[in-house]
Amino acid sequence: MAETAAPAEKPQTLDELMIAMDVVDTLRHREDLVRRELDEEGREAELIERLRKIYREQGIEVTDRVLLDGVKALKESRFVYTPPPAGWKRTMLTAWVRRRTYGRRAGGLVLALGAVAWAYYFMVVRPARVAQEQARLELTDTLPKALRGAHAEVQRIAADQAPKDKADALLADGERELRAGNRAGVAKIRGELVALRDDLTTEYKLTIVSRPRETTWVWRRPPGRSNAKNYYVIVEAIAPDGRKLALPIRNEETGKIETVTMFGVRVPEAVFEAVRRDKADDGIVQKNVFGIRKRGSQAIEYQMPFEGGFITQW
Repeated sequence: MAETAAPAEKPQTLDELMIAMDVVDTLRHREDLVRRELDEEGREAELIERLRKIYREQGIEVTDRVLLDGVKALKESRFVYTPPPAGWKRTMLTAWVRRRTYGRRAGGLVLALGAVAWAYYFMVVRPARVAQEQARLELTDTLPKALRGAHAEVQRIAADQAPKDKADALLADGERELRAGNRAGVAKIRGELVALRDDLTTEYKLTIVSRPRETTWVWRRPPGRSNAKNYYVIVEAIAPDGRKLALPIRNEETGKIETVTMFGVRVPEAVFEAVRRDKADDGIVQKNVFGIRKRGSQAIEYQMPFEGGFITQW
């Protein structure tokens, strides 16, 4: 007689499957209990009995089949997630899952890099380009015009040949610096031409000082010559509009150049005595113009004999 086929095992319902998963979870949270019971043979029944008691205390009736299946599932790690091994597929899938996070980070990085690039351009690149363009314009347009313009003004104003020759020499030096691309050199020469022009436009009278309580003359013994005397009258430069001008004067006693509004000019003793007598007459020097500086000339037309020396202190 043929053997009777064993009845097919009834599949687990969803409720049973969920309870089995809960059993596994309970066992995982009671690792000491699991280690003690599963490590000893024949203790599985006691473990199942303890599990049944745990669920009864919670008011849940669990069949032996479900408890057995839960223990078996724990042993087989059935409900444990095992991540796939590392590799390019896993990397790509992880990146896809986290694309929003990566996208935000990438966007933030792009914005940060954009901000850095913007700041670098406006703080470094653009100022450098502007400065470079400004330097180019100065060398090709601004400075050449200013250089030649100052030279032309000197030539127009100068009444003597000496300042004209000096202006020609300065212009030639400036043209060489332009060809060499030396902006600082061109600017310096242009400044010298402007200073020469301004000097040529300066006009004044050297007037002997005769105001009350101010020195009009002084004599000094020159260094190393105890028996000799140098005679000076004190003068000041008065512009056509009445202003007192400050002039650079070299003190012959110290060798230093000082910018002063009053200074002494060395004169012969006869001139010194004539000025002294003029002031003694009524307290005012009537003949008080010592020299005249006219527009366009660097030379002073002296109205009295002058021995060629100055002092700035007395």
